[in-house]
Amino acid sequence: MENTLHFLKTPEAAALCQLSTSHLNKLRGTGGGPLFLKLGSCVRYRLSDLVDWSNARVRKSTSVAPVPRER
Repeated sequence: MENTLHFLKTPEAAALCQLSTSHLNKLRGTGGGPLFLKLGSCVRYRLSDLVDWSNARVRKSTSVAPVPRER
């Protein structure tokens, strides 16, 4: 079995989350976005962090607080 890490660039992560690149950049700046890695001057995202971030935003309605998720 091969152990390789695959990191997504911001445009790839934004496309996966169906967000614009500029919106993902803004979320990163405000601290409201998914976890990311800073490798030198490069920003990268792990798929698992994008999935966790999106799962944390599951709602039953617009007027109800987030559904707590068991870990």
